[in-house]
Amino acid sequence: MYLSNIKLNNFRNYKSLNLDLSENINVLLGKNAQGKTNLLEAIFFCGIGKSFKSVKDKELIKWEEESGKIEIEIQKKYRKQKIEINLSKSLKKNIKIDGISIIRIGDLLGEIPVVFFSPDELKLIKESPEERRKFMNISLSQTDKKYFYLLRRYEKILANRNKLLKETKDIEVLRQTIDIWDRVLVDVAEKIIKERERFIKEITPFAEKALDYISGGKEKLRVEYKGLKSENQTYSEILAKKLKQNIEKDFKLGYTSIGPHRDDIDIYLNEIEVKNFASQGQQRTVALSLKLAELEIMKQKTGEYPILLLDDVFSELDSERREKLLKFTTRTQTFITCTDFDKNIENCKIITIKDGKID
Repeated sequence: MYLSNIKLNNFRNYKSLNLDLSENINVLLGKNAQGKTNLLEAIFFCGIGKSFKSVKDKELIKWEEESGKIEIEIQKKYRKQKIEINLSKSLKKNIKIDGISIIRIGDLLGEIPVVFFSPDELKLIKESPEERRKFMNISLSQTDKKYFYLLRRYEKILANRNKLLKETKDIEVLRQTIDIWDRVLVDVAEKIIKERERFIKEITPFAEKALDYISGGKEKLRVEYKGLKSENQTYSEILAKKLKQNIEKDFKLGYTSIGPHRDDIDIYLNEIEVKNFASQGQQRTVALSLKLAELEIMKQKTGEYPILLLDDVFSELDSERREKLLKFTTRTQTFITCTDFDKNIENCKIITIKDGKID
């Protein structure tokens, strides 16, 4: 699978763009703030239905314009496909697959799986558990729509439980009314946890191989899912018990303090916790290894490699690791943004971008 063409209209700093793409490596070359990352953002948007940045859809529209558009053509194993996204400052975004509008984002997920990596992805290692949950959720949702809808259901149940916690003034009344939400919450939560634990179990060997390749066999990786555990109880049983035990705490806080929405991943390098004790270089290599492992697990699940988006990654890697990364990318269509590129790679398309235009 690969993108054969992308068209942009009033997207970020692009007034108009019509660009044919290589099915191998596409290097987006140019100075900073010219629109290289914006092009990656448009591709990511077509895969996930939202930006990899924390922005509203209308902020993606070119300044002083009322609407914008992204259109991509995809060559899959046995067929071609077109995805079109229309953005408006006054209306909700409209997404079309082969000319037919879709109502749910879940219908878009998995059509063009994407993996995105930039130096900012260090937050996957260094920052809050939310970043690591997001990593699992995005990856799982692209290969399993059932997981995406489970997650959506869980979020709605959780929102109702939290609303009850905030609005109920008497804790005894709360005890009598909250059970209805707890019962459905633990059932959905257990299904989510099982999928996440399976994901971590499956992705870890790929991440270990990627790390071994990038670091030259010098480091050993271990990844574990961190949530409620008990040898004698199922997840739903232990969560139900903890919800009851935490009722007074949750009542005071006004929100649910335990569950899949609070879980984390523990990552160790040579049995040392990466988040707190590894160097920044090691943290970057681990984050990159997890992202490269995503490629392999998506290939395993879908039969085709996803699109790999690398934003300004080369500036953060030494020459040896750059070479190894480039060799790794030959198995999938890859987009690389950089300010300079002196490599001579077969089947590589150099695209120079200046002020939102192909120079």
